[in-house]
Amino acid sequence: MPSTSANPKALVLIADGTEEMEFTITYDTLVRGGFDTTSAFVDTFRAQTGSQPERKAVSDNLAVATCSRGVKIIADTVFEAEGASEKFGPDKFDLLVIPGGMIGAKTLSDKKSGVPKLVREYLDKDKYVGMICAGSLAAKSAELPRQPLTSHPSVKEELESSFDYSEESVVISGKLVTTRGPGSTFPFALTLVELIQGKDKRKEISPPMMFPPQTPW
Repeated sequence: MPSTSANPKALVLIADGTEEMEFTITYDTLVRGGFDTTSAFVDTFRAQTGSQPERKAVSDNLAVATCSRGVKIIADTVFEAEGASEKFGPDKFDLLVIPGGMIGAKTLSDKKSGVPKLVREYLDKDKYVGMICAGSLAAKSAELPRQPLTSHPSVKEELESSFDYSEESVVISGKLVTTRGPGSTFPFALTLVELIQGKDKRKEISPPMMFPPQTPW
């Protein structure tokens, strides 16, 4: 059912090594779709050690992510595992998105980051979780039950024994939505808009994005 909220809220995570197209396309499409969208930076050092990061953020609430192709993106806020449920949990947002990019995905799927725990909390509260590309590794570290899922082919072997792996571009399994990579991020993001905001909102925002004729989404 589409959200009854006038402005559903989306949390899009980012880390060093996140694939910039997957992050930006999703963030932009969600904003077009009427979401109040927030990006949160997950620090690699903190995620892997559980300790204070060695490098300084821009400020207490801002940090710069260096993405997989070198693009630098300033996140809206900094994600911390301690207190994540209160600040970033399903009571605050309607949607959690985990982009790929192998290095970034490893950070976001590390249990010490607090993200896998958050994934379970969102799904337990019947909120949507989207995973892109290698970001689907978070489904494994979150120990989600066996269900349909897709990812970038590079991490297929890590997932196919635990999930019903699919080669489809976008896979919907209850409130878990997964996709394969940068090229499938547009239909993935539009699917999230439709699931939460309804078909009419998807139809409204797609034409101004000027997809080529016969684009399948």
